[in-house]
Amino acid sequence: MTNRPGSTFGSPLRDFNADPRMLILSALALILGLVGTVLAYFLLHLIYLATNLFYFQRFSWQFISPASNQLHWLAIFVPVVGGLLIGLMARYGSDKIRGHGMPEAIEAILIHGAKVDARVAFFKPLSAAIAIGSGGPFGAEGPIIMTAGSVGSLFAQMFHLSDAERSTLLVAGAAAGMAGVFSTPLAAVLLAVELLLFEWRPRSLVPVAVAATTAGTLRRFFLGAGPLFPMPAITSNVSPRAVLAALAVGVVGGALAPLLSRAVYASEDLFENHLPVHWMWWPAIGGLVIGTGGLFFPRALGTGYDVIASLISGDIGWHLILGVLIVKSIIWSFSLGSGTSGGILAPLLMIGGALGALFTPGLPPLETGAWALVGMVAVLSGAIGCPLTAAVLAMELTHNYGLMLPLLAASVSAHAFTVLYQRRSILTERLSRRGYHLSREYSVDPLEGVTVSQVMRASTREAALILNQAQSTASQVAYPQETLRSVAERMAAAKTFEATVVEPGTGQTLGSIRLEDMLHARACSWQRETVRQRLRRLPFSGPLRQPQTPPEPAL
Repeated sequence: MTNRPGSTFGSPLRDFNADPRMLILSALALILGLVGTVLAYFLLHLIYLATNLFYFQRFSWQFISPASNQLHWLAIFVPVVGGLLIGLMARYGSDKIRGHGMPEAIEAILIHGAKVDARVAFFKPLSAAIAIGSGGPFGAEGPIIMTAGSVGSLFAQMFHLSDAERSTLLVAGAAAGMAGVFSTPLAAVLLAVELLLFEWRPRSLVPVAVAATTAGTLRRFFLGAGPLFPMPAITSNVSPRAVLAALAVGVVGGALAPLLSRAVYASEDLFENHLPVHWMWWPAIGGLVIGTGGLFFPRALGTGYDVIASLISGDIGWHLILGVLIVKSIIWSFSLGSGTSGGILAPLLMIGGALGALFTPGLPPLETGAWALVGMVAVLSGAIGCPLTAAVLAMELTHNYGLMLPLLAASVSAHAFTVLYQRRSILTERLSRRGYHLSREYSVDPLEGVTVSQVMRASTREAALILNQAQSTASQVAYPQETLRSVAERMAAAKTFEATVVEPGTGQTLGSIRLEDMLHARACSWQRETVRQRLRRLPFSGPLRQPQTPPEPAL
């Protein structure tokens, strides 16, 4: 059988561009899975130790909520002391510890070749433990993502790896750390895909999944098995009314998410533009707000994991709901804008849970805590722009997979609202303010779907002339069954605008390909996105109209 043009029989092209180095990265990621679990264990216990030291003046690694302290009005100054220590570490240790960790991880991947300073791996967990242990209303997930990601980067720097491979190991460490803290390996992988990898390719997905799976497996030996926030399982089918109500909760959560993001960056603007003091003192000022808020509502202090458990278990009241929605939101946004160290996932879950609990009386009946969980998903999805991560995270945190439909509905509707009415998420806004543009729409490159044979100039005489003229300049050679993407990459590296197409094996000249020929694939993609036409006539409608083609873009 002979190959016809366009036939894939015998084609060297593959669905995925993976090579054996993927296995090498997976072996390294296996090690990072163990390291991430150990780091998660030590970070959580550092937070517990700091809480005991700051609020109870005792040396203990056991969990205790700062809300149970007996310091009374003196508790106002505990976060101030913690803020002073963080400011000193940021100024004289590493200023990369400021913030909640995920934007810094994204910046390291996109801008700095996945190379992270070793000081970050040391100071980030220490500063996070002090910030949260002294009452900071943050979670441990952001710091562990940056800490374990930093270790992954440092580990990768010991080997001969490309920037892309270093990025994979950085993200593998980050996913392992998140799986170690939350016991949510699948959500950790999805977060990596939706937020950190900026691609969905086997060469990165497989090692990251290996690291997260390893961490999820080993976590039970360090921190225990079972869901982090157990709740009664949904045993009955979820009604269509409940799914429709979840869509509405998602829209409300999606509307709240931009308000929280704007509050954070309004606080950041206040510190940067209106306070005539060095940024080293900002966390202490933020700590004063934390202490004051904690005096009125002590359960707003710390990670709030116990509050999330209360919201899910149904152990709630108006005091808890309003305290979270008002006090927690204010002190979290203000202190995060001050440049302290802490994560955002747990606070967003708390705020979303309070939102869901607020509307529970007017929603269709579900199991106890179900609407609080739906609210968590809505606010988290809207805030970070990761709808799949948010839905799966909620299910893994509770092991309640019977709520899949309302959770997915709320997550997607919140995401739909925010992508229409908000330019940036709470994570990417920080990068935008630093002058970086980040697009989070992932699709197959149009150049990957077109081969050279489909667009080349089949003029042997012209191609031979090009080859003769370019012999002294290392002319690029292309093959008929190559994709335009691979040829474009080689041409870009060689800084040339054309290549000679030759027959594999024989080297016979078949034609040539130029830069403008490659625009064919882009033009097809542009037309696919912009040309609108009705292909079938509806009953009682008029005749079919010609497709409406927008004017071609200027090149």
